[in-house]
Amino acid sequence: MNAIAPIQKAAGQGPAPRRQSVGVDVGGVLVGGSAPVVVQSMTNTDTADIDATVAQVAALHRAGSEIVRITVDRDESAAAVPRIRDRLARLGVDVPLVGDFHYIGHKLLADHPACAEALAKYRINPGNVGFKEKKDRQFAAIVETAIRHDKPVRIGVNWGSLDQDLLTRLMDENQNAGSPLTAVEVMREAIVQSALLSAELAEEIGLPRNRIILSAKVSQVQDLIAVYAELARRSDHALHLGLTEAGMGTKGIVASSAAMGILLQQGIGDTIRISLTPEPGGDRTREVQVAQELLQTMGFRQFVPIVAACPGCGRTTSTVFQELAQAIQDDLRRNMPVWREKYPGVEELKVAVMGCIVNGPGESKHADIGISLPGTGETPTAPVFVDGRKAATLRGPAIAAEFQQMVADYIEQRFGAGGRHAAE
Repeated sequence: MNAIAPIQKAAGQGPAPRRQSVGVDVGGVLVGGSAPVVVQSMTNTDTADIDATVAQVAALHRAGSEIVRITVDRDESAAAVPRIRDRLARLGVDVPLVGDFHYIGHKLLADHPACAEALAKYRINPGNVGFKEKKDRQFAAIVETAIRHDKPVRIGVNWGSLDQDLLTRLMDENQNAGSPLTAVEVMREAIVQSALLSAELAEEIGLPRNRIILSAKVSQVQDLIAVYAELARRSDHALHLGLTEAGMGTKGIVASSAAMGILLQQGIGDTIRISLTPEPGGDRTREVQVAQELLQTMGFRQFVPIVAACPGCGRTTSTVFQELAQAIQDDLRRNMPVWREKYPGVEELKVAVMGCIVNGPGESKHADIGISLPGTGETPTAPVFVDGRKAATLRGPAIAAEFQQMVADYIEQRFGAGGRHAAE
């Protein structure tokens, strides 16, 4: 009898097949359909401040945001939009701009046709597009503007501004039925219905299905999972994922990653935004980096080279490997906007920076290029492995700088024009 049983493939291993959705062209970026999951973000500048908004949009795009949303909340903001778009074009920043409209979007779009034309997509919230008898009329006005300018629309429901008439009606129906659903379940159903009914109305007005994206923002992980699972079951619209009011720092990162990671694993989601509250003086591009790392960690897309580094222990009392890993990771991310053009395929690179002999050589051999630094009490030498083979041994105080140069040389040799031609 064989002592080692054959490895059986576990049922459900790996992500579920991607949910089939109707693709939507947003200023040249395809969302849904056969496209990979798109990363997007939003500015927090006053859109009327053209200089600040242009600078932040450009920074977000350089960081990897493929779509950027801006607030359009008053006449000054709407008037600034075409100038922002033109300024970005002169800078060579080709990124679709989405206008975020609340309350008076219908009026701003009507009064500022240049804004309506400059934007690549409109985002409207059915909970505050209008109230009572004005609601459908003002919603229709925005949709008609989108049709006239051939723009897609994101119908973005948010539980903080949920349609109270719809919620009240569902609560009453649930009570009359003997309350089979909890208050939370009714709230979730109201969010789903708000999105679907609004999409149905937009299609009745004449907006094609391939010009509609849906989102349903809540701030609790389990609510988000439940709402999007139901939206995915009941429609084939492209879906924008995001946990609203996720919070600051690690709280926002963990909550967003937990919720969206589960949905992405289930094949749900066509574009994502990680909504992080910036820390004082914090960098807005952090949310783009987190979104990319989520998709890359789960194996859905590759954005930047992977740097593997050990967590450290009592064998690694020196901080050299930590500093080197940080320096290389920062250097790779900083250079990626240029390297994407200069070195096609460089995002597939794997670098290892290890801290001692226990796993250092093995991990380094598995990487494209890796270094095993000396741990506490070890001989002060650092073997470097390239494509699985020992290529050099570094010594002395300049180990970090020498290894960084070796990484740069490896990238040029493998992904530069000479390396690509040799591979062909």
